[in-house]
Amino acid sequence: MNIQLNSTLLLIIETLYLLTVASIVVVVISENRNPIKTVAWVLAVVFLPFIGIIWYAFFGQDATKKQVISRRMYSKLKKRPLDGMETVVEHTFPEGHTNLIRLLQNLDYTPLLGGNDVKLFTCGEDKFENLFADIEKAEKHIHIEYYVLLDDELGLKFQQALIRKAKEGLEIRIIYDSFGSRKAKRKFFEDFRKAGIETEPFLKLSLSALTSRLNYRTHRKIVVIDGRIGYVGGMNVADRYLKGFDWGCWRDTHARIEGKGVQGLQSVFLIDWYFVSQTLITSRDYFPVLENYGECPMQIVNSGPLSVYNEISYGIMQAIYDARKSIFIQTPYFLPPDAMIDALQAAATRGVDVRVMMSKRSDMMLESGVKVYMYHKGFLHSKMMVFDGSLTLVGSANFDSRSFEQNFEVEAFIYDKKLGMQAGDIFVEDQRFSETVSMREWSNRPVLKRFIESFMRLFAPLL
Repeated sequence: MNIQLNSTLLLIIETLYLLTVASIVVVVISENRNPIKTVAWVLAVVFLPFIGIIWYAFFGQDATKKQVISRRMYSKLKKRPLDGMETVVEHTFPEGHTNLIRLLQNLDYTPLLGGNDVKLFTCGEDKFENLFADIEKAEKHIHIEYYVLLDDELGLKFQQALIRKAKEGLEIRIIYDSFGSRKAKRKFFEDFRKAGIETEPFLKLSLSALTSRLNYRTHRKIVVIDGRIGYVGGMNVADRYLKGFDWGCWRDTHARIEGKGVQGLQSVFLIDWYFVSQTLITSRDYFPVLENYGECPMQIVNSGPLSVYNEISYGIMQAIYDARKSIFIQTPYFLPPDAMIDALQAAATRGVDVRVMMSKRSDMMLESGVKVYMYHKGFLHSKMMVFDGSLTLVGSANFDSRSFEQNFEVEAFIYDKKLGMQAGDIFVEDQRFSETVSMREWSNRPVLKRFIESFMRLFAPLL
């Protein structure tokens, strides 16, 4: 009797499971997504029992169609802060980037903003030393957006610096990602609020909203001070960005911008502030008239699941197409769309010096002449790209499909030969602490490892 009952129960469970898998497959196909992603999700659900279903529940659903944030409102807010401003556009930029500039301008109202001074930081000590000094000198407002904001030693120091400025009467607003900052105690954020600092989570996670919001996170790292000084790059607020790990350093890249380019960062922040607080801020007080602080023109490009186009991805593709001499890419994660890999291979084949420093490898790229480096001094978290020594990209986006399509990201496209040379020197210096991956080494890797890599590559569009 018990055996028959157990068999019946097992049959019911199997039937329910198969019906669940079948319904998910039907939904995925009917959503008319990118065919590559559709096939990847079908494979995940069918060949990864239970895990595939859980994975889809948290990361596979398209919440943008459920009006988590209105695309129409996003488009309206994107144009409004900079619309009508008498911003002097710097027309002097290195040759070869006209197509890219026009593309970004037409894609998502991304003006070319000149008169900027830019400093690059390659370690946390330098970045936070400068940031704390700028916070101390702030006079009117401070806007902050981080994916990771923790209540460790650095986070508490950061908090106290902001609380001091709040007591002086400055307007301070903070956006933190509720998933990226999940390890911080609730009291940490309450202490900001008690001090008069407006503090909001980005797409706050709750049990009812978990599966529709977990997939869409703000990965941006933005600080705007008085509408004149801005920070953007890969460093969050956590001790590891200063201290690294027992087994190695934390290698990252961040930029300090002073000048009109900060207006682009301000625009991105205020759009996100509307998302999290439903408070519309477009006052010109947050976009002051600025003098020229340097010679670096730039475009601040933001992208995310609300955009019709993947602006950062499109911009990188155009930069690859335009490159004539060199392409240097640093990224902690290298899982780009196949079209971008093809573009890099084509660039290398036509004679461009293509170098990728990363933690993942690709045999196709090696065969086409792309030089691949494995950074071994510590963890390489840097998100920096240099094209022809005259275009430098610094921001929050990794070189993978998640950053290009799912996360809310921000990237500075900086058109300047002097800064490009500096960024190129940084890349070459990091090569000293990297191992070159040879074609022979790649070809001789174990058969089992090849199979696992090929299998996992089927799911690359979902990672």
